[in-house]
Amino acid sequence: MSTVTLDNFEQHYISARRKENRVYADEVVRWLPEIDLSHPHYREWQTRKKSSDRLIQHLAAKKTELSILEIGCGNGWLCAQLSKIPGSNVAGADINLTELSQAKRVFGHIENLEFFNGDISQETINGEEFDIIVFAASIQYFRSFEEIISKALRLLTSTGEIHILDSFFYRSNELETARRRTAEYYESIQSPEMTRHYFHRCVDELKPYHYHILYNPYSFTHRFTKNNSPFHWICIYHA
Repeated sequence: MSTVTLDNFEQHYISARRKENRVYADEVVRWLPEIDLSHPHYREWQTRKKSSDRLIQHLAAKKTELSILEIGCGNGWLCAQLSKIPGSNVAGADINLTELSQAKRVFGHIENLEFFNGDISQETINGEEFDIIVFAASIQYFRSFEEIISKALRLLTSTGEIHILDSFFYRSNELETARRRTAEYYESIQSPEMTRHYFHRCVDELKPYHYHILYNPYSFTHRFTKNNSPFHWICIYHA
């Protein structure tokens, strides 16, 4: 059983994504995060473009060769963007074979990029070390934050970084409202089973780790900035 746990995740996830118009044609995926202005998720992709650009600029500024792993890479669009960083070698992992197959179809020709199906506990990745591990819009699908971060830290080089972006991190007093809102949303699109696969993250879960918040949507500056991202950008590293 995968780290995401719970049976039939892929079936439920893809079903919900189809209802949300988030299962894209290969030619659309090829150009992400750029997407047509008329697309119903255009604004969402503008947000994701900004966050991916910030991450890529941060990593490129290191001016060194980087081994990068994206966990929960989906259709692979971000891996493809990360592979453009000079000196990078990128791997994308996902238990979702439907989207991963698309990633291989669309981006499989990129020499410094590879994809594999499975979670990070499997032999496919055992013994490997990465300078950078990325969770982009995926950390909410892991039941235990502690478990997945512990596993990621074991794969991280001594000077490496885990980057979490494009996922909500709530204050503790916001969690119950957020859970109700999520349940109501999945009910509204007739995918109530997805509520069992979605785990709301709290900023308090970061306390046991060494981390920096590189972008904080709660900050005074960002709260009043037009079109600011609602997502934290968090970097976790070894002591």
